[in-house]
Amino acid sequence: MTDVVRMTSMSWRERRQAWPRWVGYATLGWAVAYGGFGLGCVLSGTPLFYQGDDPGPVELGWLLVGLGALAALATPTRARALLWTACALSTVCAFGLLMDVITLMVNQDVDSAAGFLKNALGGIGAGLLAATARTGDARPATGARPAPSPASRGVHLAAYAGTAAFVPYAAMKVTWAVGGTFAGVSGAEMLAKSEENGASGLWLTLASWGLDATALLAALGLFLLFGLIRPWGQVFPRWTLFLSGRRVPRWLPLTPALIGAATLAPYGVLGIGYCALATVGAVRVRPGDFPSSADALLVSWIGLGAFAVYGVALTVAARSYWLRTRPA
Repeated sequence: MTDVVRMTSMSWRERRQAWPRWVGYATLGWAVAYGGFGLGCVLSGTPLFYQGDDPGPVELGWLLVGLGALAALATPTRARALLWTACALSTVCAFGLLMDVITLMVNQDVDSAAGFLKNALGGIGAGLLAATARTGDARPATGARPAPSPASRGVHLAAYAGTAAFVPYAAMKVTWAVGGTFAGVSGAEMLAKSEENGASGLWLTLASWGLDATALLAALGLFLLFGLIRPWGQVFPRWTLFLSGRRVPRWLPLTPALIGAATLAPYGVLGIGYCALATVGAVRVRPGDFPSSADALLVSWIGLGAFAVYGVALTVAARSYWLRTRPA
């Protein structure tokens, strides 16, 4: 109780620096909330997991209840093995968070409010559980952050590879946006399909200007990638006006980077594995919105290949940024 009273009287900076003392309380509160959320969804018959557009069994909500119980058991005792296990499971439960955020930004809506909340809470939980597991190794930051520095040559090469992987993806999307035809589908057909699927006015307006929203998001992703490897990602550059010269808070680039890496890397790597199986005829790809399975497979190779290479590059860049910006 004394620790709680002391924490409430701290400034934000002091509270942030004293995270090893309060993160356990936050993790325990999350565990109770997450388990309660899962139980409420089970009792109300609300599905939380989906396979494509099809809802999975409601009973899968018990996984959240079990995860919350595991975290609540491991947090007071700081049982590292259990905490890291719960962190991994929470990351899996947050798998679709990035896709939900993109859908929310573009369509101003999500496919499932309960699923979005499950993903968001899973992402928060993964961060809290990882921090709690590390409290035994935590040391007070007595020194200043290191001077801004670029990443190593190897990290730069990974970033260049991630950039190159998005070139075919952006070319495909821009071709449709300007009314061209790719993989047997014209830009007009793609726009009509977007309207049929309930695309927002923002999405349709951008398309009418010859701009594809996902291509723009890919550009933002590349901006984030290079911010992680260049010194201007650690100190605001001159074009940021009144922020110029100030240190960039570490969480600002790391939060989207970690969410993106945890989502895109496994999604892309598993996806290209599936594409490889389809290419050799081991599995069959459904045509979907395309004239043939071959057209659908071509688009899948381009999209999932971009996500895989970029996701791995983002993981490497985020790790480099984390290490280069750690206070002494």
